[in-house]
Amino acid sequence: MSQSAKDFFSGEQRDDIKQAIMNAELDTSGEIRVHIDSKCKGEVMDRAFEVFKKLKIHDTGLRNGVLFYLAVKNRKFAIIGDKGINEIVPEDFWEELKSDLLDAFREGNFTDGLIDGITRTGTHLKQHFPYQTDDVNELSDEISFEN
Repeated sequence: MSQSAKDFFSGEQRDDIKQAIMNAELDTSGEIRVHIDSKCKGEVMDRAFEVFKKLKIHDTGLRNGVLFYLAVKNRKFAIIGDKGINEIVPEDFWEELKSDLLDAFREGNFTDGLIDGITRTGTHLKQHFPYQTDDVNELSDEISFEN
């Protein structure tokens, strides 16, 4: 499998990930984004926060956006929740999710790992940020890639 960001996942895998995002967001006002870089220069959390801001995940009305960030060449990843969700999720929620994704990634199950993480995040968002009748999709469901 190629290690560049844009062709790390096949078209079908990208579609499956996008569908997981759309499904996860059906019952919540929360927003989920996935971003793939070929390589992360520096600290993974620093780069993930940079992407978080660039994608304007912090601009959601309830501050309930989540970013799944992957750097495929150096096998780094991060999950970042915005202020609104971080105030209500259990303290160990992100660490447990990252641990489970790491297990899947170590086995080469990148697509399934992401889909599971997205699904679990959507379930959690639904509990605290249920879908409202006036809810709009504030962020794209498309996977974004480094420029």
